[in-house]
Amino acid sequence: MGFDLGSLLQQHAGHVTAADPDGVAQAFKHIVGEQSQSSVAQGIARAFLSDDTPPFAQMVSQLFFRSDSGLRTELLNLLLDNVSPTMLSALAGSVGTLFTENGHPHLSTEQIADITPPQVAEIAVVAQQHNPGIVERIATLFARHPNIFNGLDSDTLKVALGSMAQQR
Repeated sequence: MGFDLGSLLQQHAGHVTAADPDGVAQAFKHIVGEQSQSSVAQGIARAFLSDDTPPFAQMVSQLFFRSDSGLRTELLNLLLDNVSPTMLSALAGSVGTLFTENGHPHLSTEQIADITPPQVAEIAVVAQQHNPGIVERIATLFARHPNIFNGLDSDTLKVALGSMAQQR
């Protein structure tokens, strides 16, 4: 028989003292498969904004480096759409031209290889300051790639699970 989604959610959601991080990761993996993408995105967004998890920028930096080059490129370009011209100019100084012919910021897969963890975190901080809605957009991106998000710490996964449980 299949597993009991409600029981699994209740077992792991919000229990920050649970001592089974592998169990939480397994629960997250199973639950993501049973939830709508929008529910998963809401859970991820809640985790990004929670006081019980690392800061958004730190998690984005971790997720960036866990991702393949295609997802890294998509993530960074999504963030760059939400930063100031000053930051774009500073970044261009370290990675080269990052504007398309139509004037929009866009990094290539090759340029992404030169980005450092502190740069990703800084870009995420500035993007969130300029557009708080970027959190939901990044959450939606990782809802399409939940296996990457599942690599974060168990407390972060528990916050996401708790949010998904509340939506049931």
